[in-house]
Amino acid sequence: MDAESLLLSLELASGSGQGLSPDRRASLLTSLMLVKRDYRYDRVLFWGRILGLVADYYIAQGLSEDQLAPRKTLYSLNCTEWSLLPPATEEMVAQSSVVKGRFMGDPSHEYEHIELQKVNEGEKVFEEEVVVQIKEETRLVYVIDQIDKAVAIIPRGALFKTPFGPTHVNRTFEGLSLSEAKKLSSYFHFREPVELKNKTLLEKADLDPSLDFMDSLEHDVPKGSWSIQMERGNALVVLRSLLWPGLTFYHAPRTKNYGYIYVGTGEKNMDLPFML
Repeated sequence: MDAESLLLSLELASGSGQGLSPDRRASLLTSLMLVKRDYRYDRVLFWGRILGLVADYYIAQGLSEDQLAPRKTLYSLNCTEWSLLPPATEEMVAQSSVVKGRFMGDPSHEYEHIELQKVNEGEKVFEEEVVVQIKEETRLVYVIDQIDKAVAIIPRGALFKTPFGPTHVNRTFEGLSLSEAKKLSSYFHFREPVELKNKTLLEKADLDPSLDFMDSLEHDVPKGSWSIQMERGNALVVLRSLLWPGLTFYHAPRTKNYGYIYVGTGEKNMDLPFML
């Protein structure tokens, strides 16, 4: 959700129980404006909150003028002081994917994981147990990256792609119609396309290259991983992810108000295919 309309956005997303105390809201309003100024971002999004056992991580993301360029992620424990996180690497993903359970809420906390590594001694090869230390900050980078790739979404038409390549905010976007807002095909993943590149020319024939340049939600696997509900007498559409419980997307049809927020434990629902 855009930091500039934070109070309205939190109000629209409050139907899922995601809220902040008045002092946290006040701190975020001020500190996110300072983050935007100091880091010279085009836009700053309040991404959400990852719940820890000792403390919670408040997450924000900075966007450059090209909206699909890699986003810069920051975290805070008090909504006032922000620390920049490094981008996710393949090594981080491999390390952190083995960690299970809740976050502690301490970035310096280290998880221990036992790995079996092959050791050569002469002609003999045997396996040795090695204890690998994984910092919670590394796991935080991994989880945010996974959530962004899987469930960060925007409505169709909110961004447009120029013929020269960069993607910009569509200033003429006036919101989806009520009938469009009820369809999963009206929402896109807020990242570089993956499935779109595999489509045939015939399948791409009806697509508008300036608007339909991202992956649609209607082909997400497993099918049924999104819940769409109309609230406030059809004045608000809310999408909730069943794959990453805690992710809520909201959009008020025929208005420019849309956004998403994640408030959860940072744990993926691995049992979803068996629950559908």
